[in-house]
Amino acid sequence: MDRSPHIAPVPLTAAGSLNRCILALDLGTSTGWGLRSAEGLITSGTASFRPGRYDGGGMRYLRFTNWLTEIDRLSGPVTAIWFEEVRRHAGTDAAHVYGGLMATLTAWAELRGVPYAGVPVGTIKRHATGKGNAPKEAMIAAARARGFSPADDNEADAIALLLWAIETNGGVA
Repeated sequence: MDRSPHIAPVPLTAAGSLNRCILALDLGTSTGWGLRSAEGLITSGTASFRPGRYDGGGMRYLRFTNWLTEIDRLSGPVTAIWFEEVRRHAGTDAAHVYGGLMATLTAWAELRGVPYAGVPVGTIKRHATGKGNAPKEAMIAAARARGFSPADDNEADAIALLLWAIETNGGVA
């Protein structure tokens, strides 16, 4: 797969890893997120980007942009972003939402010079559970076993991705 320099994983060297704010995202209408602050505090949650009844088609993406900016302002500056790289979707709508959120995320990161990278779903699941095809329940259980209390599988996936990024130096050994 051809990758530009902007989307290559950023090494989290042992000396510099704790003074960096990193964000991990499970993109979707209900986006799971995990964040490690510069001080090393890990927080997580979900953010809904479900459009309102009278919203235009782009409002979901504007809300996502505003949310990213607020995370960066309150907890950042964000120095690296990892997102779950999904290759198969349950339906056409899910694929469209994912693509729009990914385009919004990558444009937001490019404008600010924040490196970002997608991580395959199987890599995240294997790191969290030992199985690359682990079901949602196993991902939630794995997050709970590590001391987290995810509200749903989206948050559990984001936590797993964040822990993968921290523990593997973003995939750079």
